[in-house]
Amino acid sequence: MSFFLGIVFSLFPYDYPLLWSTVPTPAAHFDAIESHLKLLHSAPNLIVRILHIMVAMGLGGLIFKLYKPTESNMLFDGGSLVLYMVAVIVYIANIVKGLRLVTDGTYGVGLGNLTEDQLDNVDRTGFDVDTGDSVLGREDNLKVLAASNTILALVLIGVLVLQVGQMYADRADERTMREFKEKEKAELEKKESEAASGHSVKKASGKEGKKTK
Repeated sequence: MSFFLGIVFSLFPYDYPLLWSTVPTPAAHFDAIESHLKLLHSAPNLIVRILHIMVAMGLGGLIFKLYKPTESNMLFDGGSLVLYMVAVIVYIANIVKGLRLVTDGTYGVGLGNLTEDQLDNVDRTGFDVDTGDSVLGREDNLKVLAASNTILALVLIGVLVLQVGQMYADRADERTMREFKEKEKAELEKKESEAASGHSVKKASGKEGKKTK
């Protein structure tokens, strides 16, 4: 998770002016974002394969932890797997498509330039349901990518929180179990000592009775 969060965090300086800055974003910033995204999309195949291997390793690790699951695994690892799959879907559906659009430079006309009839044919991701082409303009496409990066960051942080929560819960269970066993052992030793002392008292009383006779 830290690997993916590091990648997303490296994009934060580019995404921040698009989503949260109150100052109008200058055109030079859009050019810088496009250059950076084109560089990422045209990265050597080795880098892309390493990224996909890391994605597969994370997914495989979560699935492996659900083998013969305990109640803790079902709760924490099950939730982590759901969030992780959300991240994978966002990556495939939004980020990969967005990077291809930026590299090709095939932006749409923009939502503000569409008629009401044309807007009815646009799905939630900004694509025309009839042609399959993006209708979002340059700025809107870059904002969608920035928002997708933010969603990825929040989802991956959620996975980390669940994993840390599972670790804390397991340690708490171990501590409770250890304290219970220690208490049970102490009670058993106390009963054994009381039984031994009672037996010695009875033995001493028997000897005194014989002396009296």
